[in-house]
Amino acid sequence: MTGARKQVAVVVGATSKWQSDGRNTKLAHGKVLDDSDIPVGMRWGVGGALAQKFAKEGFFVVLTTRSAANASALEKAIIAQGGEGMIVEARLLDGLSDDAVRKLFNTAREEDYRALAKEIRGLDKHDATPTQIARLRADAARIVAIDFFGANGREDVEARLAAFAPSISHTASPRPAARLVSGAGHVWVTRRDVHVDRIGSAWLIRRFIDPEATFKFVQAKGYRPQPGELRFDMFEAEFTHEGDRCTYEVLLRRSGLKDTALVAIGEIVHDIDLKDGKFAREEASGIAHLIDGLAASGIQDAQRLERGGALFDDLYAYFRGRRG
Repeated sequence: MTGARKQVAVVVGATSKWQSDGRNTKLAHGKVLDDSDIPVGMRWGVGGALAQKFAKEGFFVVLTTRSAANASALEKAIIAQGGEGMIVEARLLDGLSDDAVRKLFNTAREEDYRALAKEIRGLDKHDATPTQIARLRADAARIVAIDFFGANGREDVEARLAAFAPSISHTASPRPAARLVSGAGHVWVTRRDVHVDRIGSAWLIRRFIDPEATFKFVQAKGYRPQPGELRFDMFEAEFTHEGDRCTYEVLLRRSGLKDTALVAIGEIVHDIDLKDGKFAREEASGIAHLIDGLAASGIQDAQRLERGGALFDDLYAYFRGRRG
């Protein structure tokens, strides 16, 4: 996408009534129609008309279809009219639960984010050209457009891009960093399906920052915080990735805590979450398997925090003992 970030419209069934060779018109009209004299923008059924309408209204349009070839002509029509969009091939999956389908989508997008983050890490932020950064931002926007369930990795990519010179990477003023809160009993909001960074961050919050904290789990996209709520490890959160730091590291740094045991835990969380091997913590692999086990067990997010918190309690006791 170019310019300001656009809203995304996903159109299902945009090509079900018509193909460029006219064969599908028989499904709707009982016979093959000669539509060679009809303007392209008028040939489509309701789905195609909606797709073009959304594009004209400034949406980035995602066309879902069983075959990319079916939607090629519609995509070209949208672009010819000055719109933007992309094609996503999709097939119905029998026997899969909603959670299983969401996991398939998230796994694919996490791989996309991870590959892009790796490419960004390979750039020297002092030598990167505006063209390079613009391309990376466009790549990130394309992934976000098809990240329907808020996969892990977006925060890392956004933070790494933000680390480049503001004159190159951002046209808008950066969001000011939030100060750590005073008092206790705040509502802390994060994305559902918590994993290592959110589990570790929640443990750090409740154990050392806000002992009476309560946690709320929401969809990654479209959530509008209520007055007084604090978001963490999600897009546009008060506390999330900064540069190459994960959310746990950001919270620890902002809190001013100097406990070396907490620092060691942060290095483990970083290595598991960002998969960049920065600290090469030997404990990371084993802890990652335990966290993956929690995620695969099917328990609710609150239970993940409870059981994950016990794991981090044990880790903290271990590193405190080593220090002593």
